[in-house]
Amino acid sequence: MTRRDLVAGMDIGTSHVRILVGEIINNEAMNIIGVGTSLSEGIKKGVIIDLERTVESINRAVEEAERMVGAKIGPLNVGIVGSNVGLVNNKGIVAVARDDKEITEQDVERVLQAARVIALPQDREIIDVIPREFIVDGYDGIRDPVGMLGVRLEVEAMIITGAMTSLRNLLRSLNMAGLEVNALVLNSLANGEICLSRDEKEMGVFLVDLGGGITEISFFEQGALKDIAVLSVGGDHITNDLAVGLRTTFELAERIKIEHGTVLENMISDNEDIEIEDISGREKRKISSQELFNYIEPRVLEMLQLCREEMARFGFTKAPPAGIVLTGGVSLSRGLAELAEETFDCPVRLAQPEYLGVKSPIYSTAVGIISYVARNHVIRQSTRRTENKIGLFNHIWQRVKAFVLDIWQ
Repeated sequence: MTRRDLVAGMDIGTSHVRILVGEIINNEAMNIIGVGTSLSEGIKKGVIIDLERTVESINRAVEEAERMVGAKIGPLNVGIVGSNVGLVNNKGIVAVARDDKEITEQDVERVLQAARVIALPQDREIIDVIPREFIVDGYDGIRDPVGMLGVRLEVEAMIITGAMTSLRNLLRSLNMAGLEVNALVLNSLANGEICLSRDEKEMGVFLVDLGGGITEISFFEQGALKDIAVLSVGGDHITNDLAVGLRTTFELAERIKIEHGTVLENMISDNEDIEIEDISGREKRKISSQELFNYIEPRVLEMLQLCREEMARFGFTKAPPAGIVLTGGVSLSRGLAELAEETFDCPVRLAQPEYLGVKSPIYSTAVGIISYVARNHVIRQSTRRTENKIGLFNHIWQRVKAFVLDIWQ
């Protein structure tokens, strides 16, 4: 993998496991050269409930991606669901080490390490430290202090912590699949990397990832992730409503939802009849597009209203200046953007990754993972800061790995 500068990102979702392999070109551009997808079995609402079935799902996706790439996939970068993490704001302060008071990469790493000193419950582990801003001798709002002169360096940082139970189950499943983990990336950060523009993240924007089992809401402002929330509703709830209401299989309900479903009444085709089978597969009957709409629209509207309530909890009675961006599989529903604009009373757009071969929001998390890792940990491997960041991830991984082995041996 390293010879070709490849980066692999895996999104372990409730409905699908998706892995993408990107090839870095000239340390800047990146092409997606491998895609692997499998139905996600053993995962419910973003939580692993069956290790063996999860391992099988992971293996199927990896094998498909390796066939496409024509090579063995190296260390993976894996996304973490927001329901398994917590965000803690903390500050680090250090004195600039050099006699001439020039701030170096080492000073930045020291202040980030200082920000990691927080009291955590025994069942939680620090996953990553994301600097919000640096402060040099009282002057704030600094994004990169390296090369500046100062006596005291401070950082306002966001500490991402994870529940040890969910982390060790995730790492255990990857270990059982024979895979090595390079980095753990918060899904909200990954999606923000690929779905949002720089202006949107500066002005203030909500990113809503409508997945299969859960919906993740992320708020970005001043260029950084500020808060996240997770709702236990998703596209699988729509499928379940259809399967129960129409007395058919989940597989057929999912296909009908994707091929014929809409969330706006004016998009219904009056002349379209949809043939379905009962759950036994022996009897066939037809339903109208209106009947299908009557099952889908209330559930989608409920999901959007729950998102609105969660945004109000963030302190927003009105949408932020950049509005709302939708991603995830449910965002492909016909008419969703229009319905969301009516519900939120603000501009709404659908996010679409622009990488060749994956121009669909269902891949936004996996694309975002490899883009995030490439930008922060791979492209500038020659710089000391990046080497230190990789070392930090390896340190965390080794600690968690040792803990898992102690538990399971």
